[in-house]
Amino acid sequence: MTPKNLDPVRKDTAPDVSGSMTPNSLGPVREHIASQVIGQQKLVDGMLVCLLSDGHLLVEGMPGLAKTTAVNALSEAIEGDFHRIQFTPDLLPSDLIGTDIYRHEKAEFEFRPGPLFHNILLADEVNRAPAKVQAALLEAMGERQITVGQRTYPLPKLFMVLATQNPVEQEGTYHLPEAQLDRFLMQVVVDYPSHAEELKILDLDNDRQREKPRPPARPLPQAELFAMRAKIAELFINPKLYRYIVDLIQATRKPQNYDKDLARWCRFGASPRASLALARCARARAWLHGEPYVSPEHIQEVAPDILRHRLLLTFEAEAEGITSDDLIQRLISLVAIP
Repeated sequence: MTPKNLDPVRKDTAPDVSGSMTPNSLGPVREHIASQVIGQQKLVDGMLVCLLSDGHLLVEGMPGLAKTTAVNALSEAIEGDFHRIQFTPDLLPSDLIGTDIYRHEKAEFEFRPGPLFHNILLADEVNRAPAKVQAALLEAMGERQITVGQRTYPLPKLFMVLATQNPVEQEGTYHLPEAQLDRFLMQVVVDYPSHAEELKILDLDNDRQREKPRPPARPLPQAELFAMRAKIAELFINPKLYRYIVDLIQATRKPQNYDKDLARWCRFGASPRASLALARCARARAWLHGEPYVSPEHIQEVAPDILRHRLLLTFEAEAEGITSDDLIQRLISLVAIP
């Protein structure tokens, strides 16, 4: 399918249905994902929080843990275009953003859009592409637009990148630069299923062999999704919690003011994007739980997925076996709640 809305100037409009939007409105989306994926609740919650927060998600986990399946299920439950790109070392930036094609009959160049102009994009094994291809995502993820030659094209209003990467296999991979990682709203680490969950996976596979999975009867319209985002933006957050968010981020930049171990472990702190992400995702988390306001617990629940890929550990911390999650938990325990 060729994406629409490639004019350099575009206005998005949607009917106002925000008054009827509740967390239950996402029920069919959750149900459809649950019909395709057993367990992996952290991944499902992360996808929904990013979707409601208008952000991008990086999913890290070993092969075979339903990362791609979960993204496919989400795309089926949301109204919009979906495209999957298998990142490989021979991929070119034009394979993502598109290119100008010369039309002999018109004696002019015509822009042929690439996969980035779809609503939901799965960047499978994103760390297998070289730096030049990874850099092609920077403008799209950060500014929601693509520049080709002398023209700039806006991306669809609903634009979400869900990228996967393998944390163990390093042969033929390229480390994502910090600027690229910072564009991801959250990073979710996917773990192996439990014994009971794996038994259910076997049952689900038997069912799939007998009957092909059905798509949802009614994908969530984009107008309703935008209305949910509007409701979440109105959710009350106490000004004191803004100070708590800033204190958490400041502690990553000046860890020596809080704890000597924190200072030994943290090499570089988080950017202001992390503060914005904490506020946005805490609101989305509270809304998903049916809460009328944001609490410190909501901030602490989303903090690991927001800070995990934004903090750089010292060589000393790595030598001691300290992980980013260890550092974040230490941070949460040290920074006082107002």
